[in-house]
Amino acid sequence: MSLNSNEINVILEELNLAGSFIQEIVQPGFDTLSFSIYKSGEAKTLLICTKPNACRINSTNKKIPRNEKPLRFMEFLRSKIRGAKIISCSQLALDRIIKFELSRNAQNEYGNNIPDVFEEYLMYVRLWSNAGNVILCSKDGKILDSMYRRPAKGEITGGIFIPESKILTEDEKKSALERFPVRTFDEVVQNFCTNGENQKNPQELSFNQKVDIWYSEFAKTLSREALLEQAEKWYNTRKSRQENALERLVAKQKDFADAARLKHQGDLILSFAHLLDKNSNFLECTDYETNRTVRIKVDKTKTAQENASAYYNLYKKQISGSQELEHEIELAKNALAQLEKAYRQIINEKNPVKIEQLLRKDSKPRQQEKKSHPGLDYTVDGWYILVGRDSNENDDLLRHYVKGPDLWMHTRDCPGGFVFIKNRANKTVPLKILLYAGNLAVYYSKARKAGKADLYYTHVKHLRRAKNGPKGLVLPTQEKNITIELDNKILHDLEKIKAEQDSIF
Repeated sequence: MSLNSNEINVILEELNLAGSFIQEIVQPGFDTLSFSIYKSGEAKTLLICTKPNACRINSTNKKIPRNEKPLRFMEFLRSKIRGAKIISCSQLALDRIIKFELSRNAQNEYGNNIPDVFEEYLMYVRLWSNAGNVILCSKDGKILDSMYRRPAKGEITGGIFIPESKILTEDEKKSALERFPVRTFDEVVQNFCTNGENQKNPQELSFNQKVDIWYSEFAKTLSREALLEQAEKWYNTRKSRQENALERLVAKQKDFADAARLKHQGDLILSFAHLLDKNSNFLECTDYETNRTVRIKVDKTKTAQENASAYYNLYKKQISGSQELEHEIELAKNALAQLEKAYRQIINEKNPVKIEQLLRKDSKPRQQEKKSHPGLDYTVDGWYILVGRDSNENDDLLRHYVKGPDLWMHTRDCPGGFVFIKNRANKTVPLKILLYAGNLAVYYSKARKAGKADLYYTHVKHLRRAKNGPKGLVLPTQEKNITIELDNKILHDLEKIKAEQDSIF
């Protein structure tokens, strides 16, 4: 349940934000903002949440975690109102819209303050349960940007946002208080404060503190209890899926365990070729290892050598498949271990904002995730390797994601992907990294089937695009040569590294 208008007024009265300065802005999630507020030597953290059924504004003592990737609206607010003074802060009537009047020194192109020149802004925080938003406007109401961009409502850059504001009579205030009473939260706060970990006197808590406890511990959404319940469902679903996948791999491995029998059957076919009957699809013979009569399925249209060869080929495939399965089983076990580690991290976390952030990392299907660059990437012993798999990815990586000192590698006289090794200051690329990058270059080229290729490598600054040539065609200079034969162990290591990089956390 979101805060009602009267509760918002109590919170704002306690906070007394007028005259405060905004020192830092953090956006831990798409629906949450926090402001570090300073006034008269006292620091506060102001939390604003616009999540449906949990819209609120209050101070909090909890540490607000930063998002791994800075979010758009946070970066915009930092550029405009970090360091700004809060001139006034009040709710518009009882509309659950909070208006902040902000003022900040204008800055020159070098980021230095211009004396006696000020920029004024209006920031509106709308705490409607299904339409919450934070909107920053110029003084005349022109929208500069908003947390949620809603074109249908005109809440986009360049739109106008001037909400109506009226002065309430005493009777209207009294009526609103009767309809929307201020909750005390006493019962749940009492239970929380009597907990052995939280020995506090409930009577000494401010209304802001009670609100923070309520939403952090007992609310239906975004409380630690609700988030842990959500985390348990997420964990059980993922664990069940991964365990089933592991069981299928183990079952398949058991099927492959009988590979030696196929080779033995091929040997029997050659040993008893004279017993083959062109009218039967089976060979009956005495197994010289067990002295028992066995029936082996054969193709009556083929010779003994051809039938035996078919069994030998199946044997080789199963041996090779068994080795691959061992690697896949190891990856599946590692994925389960990563899941367990992630779940333990969640259940041991006390801060609900951090829990929500951890859960959100896996809430989006991987197909919808926007990568920061095209192609693939690997981090091996601190070295960052980028791989393009076609001409488009090669060209994009070369144009936008690598620099002159980075190393470029490609198969010689054979179409394939570009492999880049990002430069590290004052370090020479070791042989191991060259071998890993070389295996990737061969694997993502037409030379993969051959399993071996000549490569050349040079620094990106020594590459020149071929004039009027196809996309991705470059002419290298000062190149060095290396011959790479695909190494299954290196490829397995790279696959394991990629799986760990793409794991849930």
